Amino acid sequence: MARNSFRKLRIIMVACFCIMGSLFVASSTKNVVTTTDISEATSTHLKTDITMNENQNLTQMWDKVFPQSDKVNHSKVTFRNRYGITLVADLYIPKNVTGKLAAIAVSGPFGAVKEQSSGLYAQTLAERGFLTIAFDPSYTGESSGEPRYVASPDINTEDFSAAVDYLSTRDDVDPERIGILGICGWGGMALNAAAIDTRIKATVTSTMYDMSRVNANGYFDSMDANARYELRKQLNAQRTEDAKNGTYALAGGVVDPLPSDAPQFVKDYYDYYKTERGYHPRSLNSNNGWNKTSSLPFINMPLLSYSDEIRSAVLVMHGEKAHSRYFSEDAFKKLKGDNKELMIIPGANHVDLYDRMDVIPFDKLEIFFNKNLISNT
Repeated sequence: MARNSFRKLRIIMVACFCIMGSLFVASSTKNVVTTTDISEATSTHLKTDITMNENQNLTQMWDKVFPQSDKVNHSKVTFRNRYGITLVADLYIPKNVTGKLAAIAVSGPFGAVKEQSSGLYAQTLAERGFLTIAFDPSYTGESSGEPRYVASPDINTEDFSAAVDYLSTRDDVDPERIGILGICGWGGMALNAAAIDTRIKATVTSTMYDMSRVNANGYFDSMDANARYELRKQLNAQRTEDAKNGTYALAGGVVDPLPSDAPQFVKDYYDYYKTERGYHPRSLNSNNGWNKTSSLPFINMPLLSYSDEIRSAVLVMHGEKAHSRYFSEDAFKKLKGDNKELMIIPGANHVDLYDRMDVIPFDKLEIFFNKNLISNT
């Protein structure tokens, strides 16, 4: 019995690695990103992603996990954040429109790429009249940044503001009508961006994770100060090991093969990231995961410290049956003002809001953004 319980716990911990980069544990995974010999650290289809530099060789073919719409024009764009990292985004513009449009920047889930869930959201919202971009965060996908596969509460919040920079300078965008949408871990980043960036007029979070909370406290706040100290010791020991070896050890993606006794939410992640439904060769969760030490800054830097000062409109939506539902509910409790809304979607789990077109409330999203992206000029 004890052995089975330990095995289930280990599966959950591996899921923490690949989905939100939390809770360092000793793993049999030997994947590393080597600074001197990248080719030995990764498979061929990941090589371009890992060695990405400022001269991006962008994929020109349609390589999304969802079908291309004939109602929008699609192209790729690049822009820089204030740390000098070049971000790559898919741009979706509704056909047969004129004038300055309301715009929305989309990113997430945590460990995904723009060819997955965020692109689906962006394309669908473009079909409904918005100019949208789905971007790869710093250090991931086709975006630049070295070393690869690093997450940062500061830099990844900045990524949203950099997207707003880009949209604000386009001739076909009304800079007074810009919103953002964050999925999973990028839901927390979106709220953090809305707290600091007053140009953001409306924010949506979908199936949100509070990355600081889950890294510092574990799932359902199960970690105490002693456990957190042990976690810091293990993560800093990994830093020393990385420094000695000149490598960046990776935590591993979604567990594969999937054990029969895996928790349901791990099975749900597998069903998206490891099957034809959502697999993508540049996705961290579909492949080798984040750097193991990415959890460190989240432990020390709470993302939502000033979310109670957000004055712009916010829609927080989550699945009724999602293991992560409490992140959204607690984040919503902190928001102030009569322009904040919590939407719990009956029967939906965490991953349903990644791509289930019969579950994601796009009608509601369209109404919310139309109502709140109103120009003041």
